[in-house]
Amino acid sequence: MGMLAIVAIGGNSLIKDKEHQTVPDQYEAVKETAHHIVDLVEQGYSTVVTHGNGPQVGFILRRSELAHEAADMHIVPLVSCVADTQGAIGYQLQQALNNEFKKRNVKKHAVTVVTLVEVDRDDPAFSNPAKPIGSFFTKKQITSIKKKHPEWHIMYDSGRGYRRVVPSPLPKKILETDAIKALVKQGLCVIGAGGGGIPVYRNQNGDLEGVDAVIDKDMASSLLASQLKADIFVISTAVDRVYLDYSKSNARPLDKMTTEQARSFIDEGHFAPGSMLPKIKAVLDFLDKGGKEAIITSPEQLTGAIKGEGGTHIYPS
Repeated sequence: MGMLAIVAIGGNSLIKDKEHQTVPDQYEAVKETAHHIVDLVEQGYSTVVTHGNGPQVGFILRRSELAHEAADMHIVPLVSCVADTQGAIGYQLQQALNNEFKKRNVKKHAVTVVTLVEVDRDDPAFSNPAKPIGSFFTKKQITSIKKKHPEWHIMYDSGRGYRRVVPSPLPKKILETDAIKALVKQGLCVIGAGGGGIPVYRNQNGDLEGVDAVIDKDMASSLLASQLKADIFVISTAVDRVYLDYSKSNARPLDKMTTEQARSFIDEGHFAPGSMLPKIKAVLDFLDKGGKEAIITSPEQLTGAIKGEGGTHIYPS
């Protein structure tokens, strides 16, 4: 087994724009991402791929609600919607990776693991929904949406519009870590902890029960990277690297930073809560638990970033 890299792909990065939200559109984006991941495999890295599901899980939940309103179909619980996205996005990644392996004559195979992630049922996130899912709404749409769906929680999402939000408890344990580790040792490219994992908790009898929530993909990926003792943790997102004063005229790209510098930048308010901040916090969590290096970059820059030729590299202070 070579150096182990955990690559976390954002759910938003699989949807290019409002005109490309269909399943075939998403698969085209997945194929591009798979191309860059196989580049990494060809460099000798053992690879575990995780992915987000923010837009997709919201779409599935809304379809369920519309079917209930129009035809009295049963509502699909949010936890089951998360599981649905694990299967659907995992399938697309698995197919795209295996096709790319075949195309390049790489003796490798991808496999998807349905992954449960344990959370605390008393996590304060359950009384403070903050995880954006589904479509973006304009300010003009909000009044009618709130009137039609008073039970929804809605918040402004990082300058991109308004979105529905749901509880996002912190992950405590990735329950399929040993299975993922065994598959990696067998030489497989593993897709796991999709959508942050399916949230479950231990009831009074110690049995597992699903709970309606969406775990942050980056925090779950960070925890998995720590549990697997990964050599490098990569977050693939929509920007090529981390910026200070992002979206401003004086925006400054960062090629590297230490954990101490990252915390200072957080205190100075450089990272948006619904965008870069969760990624920085996930990286800090990985490095604080003994990780040696993390990278934040775009899918297109992944190959170069691993070689030190792009992205933002974060190291322990």
